Amino acid sequence: AGGLAAWSTVPSLSEAAEPAPAAKAAAEAGAASRKSGPVVSCGWPIYSREEVGKHTTAETGIWVTYKDGVYDITDFVQAHPGGNRILLAAGKAIDAFWTLYPQHLNSDAPMQMLKAMQIGVLDPSEVPTGPDEDDPYAKDPAPSPLIVQHSKKPLQGEPPAELITDSWITPVDLWFVRGHHPIPDINPSDYRLTVKGPGLAEPRTFTFTLEELQRLFPKHEVVSSIQCGGNGRSFFNRVKKTMGIPWGCGAMSTAKWGGARLCDVLAYCGLHDHDGAGVEHVHFEGAESLTASIPVEKAVRRKGDVLIAYEMNGQPIPRAHGYPVRAIVPGHVGVRNVKWLTGVATSPEEAKGPWQRGIAYKGFAPGVENFDHLDIEKVPSVQEQPVMSAITGPKDGAVLEDDEAVEVKGYAYSGGGRGIVRVDVSADGGRTWHTAHLREGSEQRLDRAWAWTFWTAEVPLGPRKAGDPVTIVCKATDASYNTQPERADPVWNIRGILFNAWPRVVCSVAGEGAAGGEGAAAAA
Repeated sequence: AGGLAAWSTVPSLSEAAEPAPAAKAAAEAGAASRKSGPVVSCGWPIYSREEVGKHTTAETGIWVTYKDGVYDITDFVQAHPGGNRILLAAGKAIDAFWTLYPQHLNSDAPMQMLKAMQIGVLDPSEVPTGPDEDDPYAKDPAPSPLIVQHSKKPLQGEPPAELITDSWITPVDLWFVRGHHPIPDINPSDYRLTVKGPGLAEPRTFTFTLEELQRLFPKHEVVSSIQCGGNGRSFFNRVKKTMGIPWGCGAMSTAKWGGARLCDVLAYCGLHDHDGAGVEHVHFEGAESLTASIPVEKAVRRKGDVLIAYEMNGQPIPRAHGYPVRAIVPGHVGVRNVKWLTGVATSPEEAKGPWQRGIAYKGFAPGVENFDHLDIEKVPSVQEQPVMSAITGPKDGAVLEDDEAVEVKGYAYSGGGRGIVRVDVSADGGRTWHTAHLREGSEQRLDRAWAWTFWTAEVPLGPRKAGDPVTIVCKATDASYNTQPERADPVWNIRGILFNAWPRVVCSVAGEGAAGGEGAAAAA
């Protein structure tokens, strides 16, 4: 990661030269002490990927791989231009990090540094196993090695917090993935979107190919963040266990989407008087058997920017994120942005099924710990999410080198298109506050801010006793002057959704002793 991304031309095993005598001796000594495998003809010890994966700390040695080379970077970590981000690749391949940071591919110097740290090669006899044809997930696209996986089947994963605010438009390899079933594999030439329901012109059922969606309707583009309803759930779990994936603050990503406006498609199909037709909701049906709906007012409002999208950042939508067509509902919870969209339907009532009428995306009171005697359908489904923020740096438990100030960064967001007007940051647990500088995203209209806003703040540490922890918190305020609650327990809910308490990171100052962790984005 970071500076390590610069080493882009490491020779393959077939290209590797005989190591210099000193390097060879060091490698063989290291191999002997670590019980390496046999030495290949070019003089390098052979290591399995499993063996490399055991070397992730200063105590074990920090190893990485690139192509078929193995490198011991233990002594380089402190000098790495990208800081401790390099540890994200510890015990793993750095190839994906180099792809993520192409700006580091412009010099031969990093390559030479990496070659000096080579200690071996990967075992060429390790052949990746093929997919199990009986496994329904066997044909899913391979996950990005940059994301932290919470489950593999279905794939649930998010980027490390420290990478989130590197780019306002999230690189595809850092997009969070929230799956429910095996990922559909749809041939674009066979794709059909069906639009039906009351209020449409006769015969009240219309079918569009991908080519027709692209040809019949003007392409509209919108930058929109998608946030899973459970983003931040792990911080609720520190109050009391909830139900669902223990997301950190990475279940949110941003892209520039392109496609047909839903209002244009509905108008083409004859929907001009939804009130007269009794239409209250518009349903979306996905190929993975997920059905969700949004209020019709959002669907038909031109400035609501709802899309039947077929592009993501100017390219076809990747399969894992909804190829070839998905719904984009700016300002609404992620589950309404249905992927692999196959059906749109007008209706007098909201969609049926667990993702709309079940417990999955409903905010229950803090005292509800079971659903006995509870009429779940009467609890409103989540559409717009509350104002929230996240701290992406420094990390919880970090050791600060400066005892006078700390550089803090993160993102803020509010549902419904409500822009962020201010983020306040404190380095003393909320006793004193400093206003952050709003960066990318702050130029959005305050009534149509569909994407997150990045922020940074230089916060003085202020008077404190040596050894006292540095407790960093922040709170965002949106255009309606909603702000975040200090603590998580008053907004705790059994489903663990809509987390928006103050993020909290606890650090220490170098030379003063370590502070306890478990603070990142938590608010007890």
